[in-house]
Amino acid sequence: MTKILVSGLINIETTLRVESFPIPYFPVRYPFFGIESSVSGVGYNIAKALTRLGDTVDFLSLIGSDPLGGLVRAALQRDRIPDPNVLATLEQTAQSVILYDGEGRRQINVDLKNVQEAAYPEARFKAAIHHSDVLVLCNINFSRPFLEPARRSGKLVATDVHAISSLDDPYNTDFMKAAHILFMSHEWLVDTPEEWARKVWRRYSPEVLVITLGQDGALLAVKKDNAIERVPAAATRPVVNTIGAGDALFSAFLHVYTQTQDPYLALRKAAVFASYKIGAVSASDGFLDEAGLEEWFEKTRQG
Repeated sequence: MTKILVSGLINIETTLRVESFPIPYFPVRYPFFGIESSVSGVGYNIAKALTRLGDTVDFLSLIGSDPLGGLVRAALQRDRIPDPNVLATLEQTAQSVILYDGEGRRQINVDLKNVQEAAYPEARFKAAIHHSDVLVLCNINFSRPFLEPARRSGKLVATDVHAISSLDDPYNTDFMKAAHILFMSHEWLVDTPEEWARKVWRRYSPEVLVITLGQDGALLAVKKDNAIERVPAAATRPVVNTIGAGDALFSAFLHVYTQTQDPYLALRKAAVFASYKIGAVSASDGFLDEAGLEEWFEKTRQG
C-alpha cells in the first residue's frame, strides 16, 4: 500500500445533538446519549481513514502535555496510527464542540489553543519525506514551512483548504500554490463551481481539483484532460452527522488515486466512502476498510 505522510491537527471533539437550528433557549437540557467525546481533528481523521483503508501513514502533529494529550495517545494506539512524530509540545490540546441536528446540519466550534503559534521541527518532516510517496499537508500553520520543501521533493502534494471565497485568501494561498491535488468546499464560493474551477486552474494549476458540493456530490476538474464534471453523492446508510464528510472524501480519493492514477474512479469511490462515514456521529468514526469500500461501491453501482 501507499506510504503517506500526513501533517495536520488533532483535537478532542465533543458532539451535541440538538433538536433543530436555531437553538431555543433552555436553562438545562438532558440529551441522553446525545453527547459524545472522541479524538478527532482534520489530520487525525485523514490519518485514521487512510490507515483503515490499508495505507501506511506517518503522522506529524502537535498535542498538549495535558491529560487530553493522554487520551490522544490511547486513541492513536487503538487505531494503529504510529505516534513517534506526534509531539506533546503544547500546554493544552486543541478542542472542538460540534452541534448537529437530525437533518445532518451542524455548527462547528473549534478552540485551537495556541497551536497556530507553534512550530513543528522541520528536521523531523524532512526525515519523514524520504519514506513517503504522498505528502498530505493540512492547512494548519505548522504545516506551512513544509510546503516549499514538499514541492521540491518531487513527491505528490495534496491539501484541502476547506471553505474559501477568494483565490487571494492570505491564509490559504501558500497551500493552493503547492498542491498537485487540491480540495476545497463550495460553501463560500462567489461563482458557480465550474467557473471557480477554471479560475483555480488559471491561478494555481493543480493537476486535480475537487470542489465538494455537500448533498449534491462534488465537482472534479482534471487539468491534463481539460475536463470538468460533477460526480453525484452516493447513498449508503442514513445520515447521522455530516461532520467529517470532506475529510473522508479527501482520504478515500487519495487512497484510490494513488493506486490507480484514475481521478474519475477515485472520486466515485470516495463518494461512497464519505456517504457511509456520515452514518456515524464523530468526525473520526464510520470509516470503511478497503474490502467494505469495494462491497459498497458495487452495491451502489448495481442499484
